[in-house]
Amino acid sequence: MRENFIERPHKNEKEGAIAYVQELLKQAREDRRSEDVDKLENIARLLNTKKYGLVWEEHAEWVEEEMKTKIPVFVEDETKKIVGGPDSEDYNFLLEGDNLHSLHLLEKTHSGEIDVIYIDPPYNTGNKDFIYNDKIVDKTDGYSHSKWLSFMSKRLEIAKELLSDNGVIFISIDDNEQAQLKLLCDEIFDNNNFLGTIIQNKQNAKNDSTDIQKNHEYIHIYRRKTRLEEGSKSKILPTLVKREEKIREVFESNNGFYYIGDSITTRGEGGTLRARPNLGYVVYYNEETKEKIAQMDYDIDLARESNQEEEVYSLDISLIEKGYVPILPPKVRGQLGCWTWSIDKFNANKDELIVTKGRDRLNVKKIKFIDSKRVFKIDEKFEYFEMIETNSRSIIEFSTNDGTNELNRLIGRQGVFNNPKNLKMINYFISLLPNKNSIILDFFAGSGTTGHAVSQLNKEDGGNRKYILCTNNENNICEEVTYKRLANIQEELPHNLKYFRTEFVVKEEFPDVTLEYELLNYVTPLVELEFGVDISNPKVQVILSEDQLDEMNESDFMENSTLFFHPEIFFDAEQERILRDKNITKQEIPNYYFGKEMWS
Repeated sequence: MRENFIERPHKNEKEGAIAYVQELLKQAREDRRSEDVDKLENIARLLNTKKYGLVWEEHAEWVEEEMKTKIPVFVEDETKKIVGGPDSEDYNFLLEGDNLHSLHLLEKTHSGEIDVIYIDPPYNTGNKDFIYNDKIVDKTDGYSHSKWLSFMSKRLEIAKELLSDNGVIFISIDDNEQAQLKLLCDEIFDNNNFLGTIIQNKQNAKNDSTDIQKNHEYIHIYRRKTRLEEGSKSKILPTLVKREEKIREVFESNNGFYYIGDSITTRGEGGTLRARPNLGYVVYYNEETKEKIAQMDYDIDLARESNQEEEVYSLDISLIEKGYVPILPPKVRGQLGCWTWSIDKFNANKDELIVTKGRDRLNVKKIKFIDSKRVFKIDEKFEYFEMIETNSRSIIEFSTNDGTNELNRLIGRQGVFNNPKNLKMINYFISLLPNKNSIILDFFAGSGTTGHAVSQLNKEDGGNRKYILCTNNENNICEEVTYKRLANIQEELPHNLKYFRTEFVVKEEFPDVTLEYELLNYVTPLVELEFGVDISNPKVQVILSEDQLDEMNESDFMENSTLFFHPEIFFDAEQERILRDKNITKQEIPNYYFGKEMWS
């Protein structure tokens, strides 16, 4: 019987095993067998693991392990500083080093501040593209998926904390790990924050497979939050809608300015006269008077039964003799079509319609009245600038060859980087977010396409987006490919860039409070990174100690500057007066830069 059907046949088995382990655990505690207690508690924890989700054997990573004894810090390579936009005080950043170290530092400077993350991580194909603990993970490695998931989970967990409330992450992947990545992201970002998957048609996928040629890749997209509460209201975050400005020619009438919109005929599957005979009336139009009249001049029953030939209509001769021209709905797949408006709506709102001439027929179209404040007269014509919103597509076509050709052109060499991403594709992803002042992060920066795309998009729409790129320097990739690309686009896309390397402070060399003092030597790069500034700019000053402040004369304070200071520094009344008189902005350096407990 159905009422006796057991949907979870193994439920009792699991509950029985848990109960048995709990009894053993109880006995072990009574007997004070501490070693057995630890083991049995771990077994109980494993038996109570999640009911649904991705399960893998977690692997440890050396770059994370070494942070127990070494603190990563940033050091600037001033020889690689680029001042491409001298009129701007804003800077972009290229961070050289293992991206896990860079992400831990970005947690201090950019928690909740990143608007867009795009990454193109290793695809774990087994073809030397994924290195874990300095060893290539090949196709014979029985733990290749577990290693990749361990590697990705640590980085994506930090990425989630970096995203702003309106933030979105785009992750490129292929068939080797896309299913596992989807489940991992569902767990980290919450499946309610899954915006969708875009499929990229690569257009050049020859020899990808001996079975099914794989000419596509995937881009999984997640947002940081589902809703943002605003008082009593909440709004869904965010929607990926492409916004483009379109110029329309507009016309002036007694009722204001208008433009010609879409036809009021339907061309879909249900748009035939047979399917919707009540929408098959005739429109009579007088060119001289611009008068429009709609009449039901046909046999509805015949229209339903016939092959939709024109003879179902019996045109009004009296109107034709008065100069009216009959207009029938256009054909749909060889059959007579219908209108989208009812005949009553047509006659009641005919002033909102206009008749235009197409190639071989007259068309009835809607007109839309618009705000005259956005209408401009150009060369004796009126033009209207309208923002058009279109949903992002689930399938896009961007050639991988274009990415390779673009990189080769910029750095003057071929074959230095495998499969760089298409510039236009990343440009498209970033453009889906409306904030033109956003911060974009790519912590698998590779060839630097994301930085290039941000600069290109800023030029196209006048935005002031800033980018942060993280990549290691294996085979000199960061210096000879990523940096070189960003340097070589400066003539076309001038902007400012700072280059930081990851170095380390060894904890055991500073066993007491001296560690905190040592870390002060590396505060400046974090200030520059968080606030996007250049410390060599006279309008930017950093004060890290009371002694440094006391040694400053009034002339040392720059007017209209920003003063970054250690949170434990106290300004006396005279110093406060100087700051007011010189219109200097005080900016406290966050305390979490210094705390030794952050590095324990």
